[in-house]
Amino acid sequence: MNYTEINAQTIDKWIEEGWEWGIPISHEQYAAALQGDWSMLLTPTKAVPRDWYPALSGAKVLGLASGGGQQMPLFAALGANCTVLDYSPRQIESEHMVAAREGYQIQAICGDMTKPLPFPNESFDLIFHPVSNCYVEDVMAIWRECYRVLKPGGLLMAGLDNGINFLFADGNEREICYSLPFNPLKDDSLMADLAESDDGVQFSHTLEEQIRGQLKAGFQLLDMYEDTNGAGFLHEHGIPTFWATLARK
Repeated sequence: MNYTEINAQTIDKWIEEGWEWGIPISHEQYAAALQGDWSMLLTPTKAVPRDWYPALSGAKVLGLASGGGQQMPLFAALGANCTVLDYSPRQIESEHMVAAREGYQIQAICGDMTKPLPFPNESFDLIFHPVSNCYVEDVMAIWRECYRVLKPGGLLMAGLDNGINFLFADGNEREICYSLPFNPLKDDSLMADLAESDDGVQFSHTLEEQIRGQLKAGFQLLDMYEDTNGAGFLHEHGIPTFWATLARK
């Protein structure tokens, strides 16, 4: 089985167990967004700054690995034309459920972002890409595809894991257990540890892959911020474990 298929099945299982990133927004949250009360996350705790967003009425927005009915309904409430691609069938089901409940249209595609994206060149004004590259071995291919499907001047908002979390095991953030890079496709012992903890197949990535990779794909970096895990030893000591970036084609 391909590692992305393992991850899709793992995420579906997490959703059944109440995974926080698989809980769709409520009708009340959607109604609040219609009145201008909304915020979105690319990383665990910090809301994306409002001044990062372009005019959204009529904008074509792609939620890349952004299924689950959390962000796309808010974009729809703000007048955007929304497409979402996610390899978890359960996340796609949630997108259809919220769209039917609230009465808007969405193109929701169950697909794998490690493969060429199923969209023509210059299709979107904005790509919203929450933390998910940790489930992908080669992120450079994703940046190239993002650049291809964005219109000139289009924006990419991305949440990125900076790799620090991959040093630790079993929630013990006080003892370094692993070395970087963390790649279970090249180390059977890492794959066994991930399977035992039901963590899917995950990979660490560097600043060079995540941010320099966007620049090499052709993007102009406009802004960024750091974020923490939101809980735990590293969070309590203010240690950033995530980045969020705003880039323009």
